[in-house]
This record gives sequence, C-alpha cells and structure tokens, in this order.
Amino acid sequence: MPDKSRTPLALDTKRLDAAKKSLEEGAVLPDDSPYREDIIRLLNDSLATELVCILRYKRHHFTATGLESPAIAEEFLVHAQEEQAHADRIATRIVQLGGEPDFNPDSLTGRSHADYNDDMDLHSMIRSNLVAERVAIEAYTQMVDLIGDKDHTTRRLIEQILEQEQEHADELSDWMKKAQ
Repeated sequence: MPDKSRTPLALDTKRLDAAKKSLEEGAVLPDDSPYREDIIRLLNDSLATELVCILRYKRHHFTATGLESPAIAEEFLVHAQEEQAHADRIATRIVQLGGEPDFNPDSLTGRSHADYNDDMDLHSMIRSNLVAERVAIEAYTQMVDLIGDKDHTTRRLIEQILEQEQEHADELSDWMKKAQ
C-alpha cells in the first residue's frame, strides 16, 4: 500500500530551467558561484602540491642508486606521471570553474602542501615521498569534507585523486618495510 504522507521524488524544474541560461559560464551552473573562488583557491594549492611532487619524483627517478634502485626508480617515474595526470585534471577543473591555474614557479613551494627535497639516499627518497603522499592524502580528505555537496564534480575529482594517492602511499610504505 503506498505511503500517502511521503513526498514523491521529483526534479526541481526551476533549477532545470536555470541550467538553460547563463551559457557563457560553460559547464558550471550558477548555483556553484558562492563557493567558486574558495574552491579555485583550494584547487590551485592542490595543483602546486602535485607539481612539487612531480618534480621530487622526477629528481628521485633520475638520481636513485643502489641495489634495489632500478625498480624503485621506475616506480618513481610512474608516480611522477600519475601526479602529472592529477595536475592536468586539477588545472582543467580550475578552468571549468572560470579560474586560472597558477603555474607560477616562484610561488609553487609556498603554496604546496608537500615539501620538495633533494635526498640522495634511496631510503630517504622513499621516506620523503611517503611523507608527501600522506600530506596529500590529508589535504584531499579535508577538501572532500570542505567541498561536500557544494560542488559534486570537484568533490568526485578529488576523491578519485585521493584514491590514487592512497595507492602511492601503500606502495611506498611497502618499500619502506623492505628497505629496513
């Protein structure tokens, strides 16, 4: 027997009509605007983090030496490429939101959540990359909570990146255990 006290599920036709307007705003609907600048700022800081991580992983790829280094150096390169894909997706989302991705090298390390370092010892390289991944995981977890339902597309993007950062951290943690 149907519950007559229940409100039926229905789409909001006013919001559907609003989606037909303001086409110059691209894929972003007007409802996103109250948080747009905050989200762009968070994304630009994440972009800086990804770019610093790319540089660190690339340096470690080219400078890793030692018995286990060839396999680990190749994984550093894979991680750098995956971080590059993250950076590209973040920059694309910034543009979709009407912002400009900030690639200014002078401010990258200041805006990045993760540190750059020039470690030469393989164990130290693994450790510094693990620390950076853990910092990225924490930053992305906080972003998911902050964004919540304010921007579903950005939240899903961050959740997808977060999942891959967790995989990176797991791999690095396994390498740390093997190196001890």
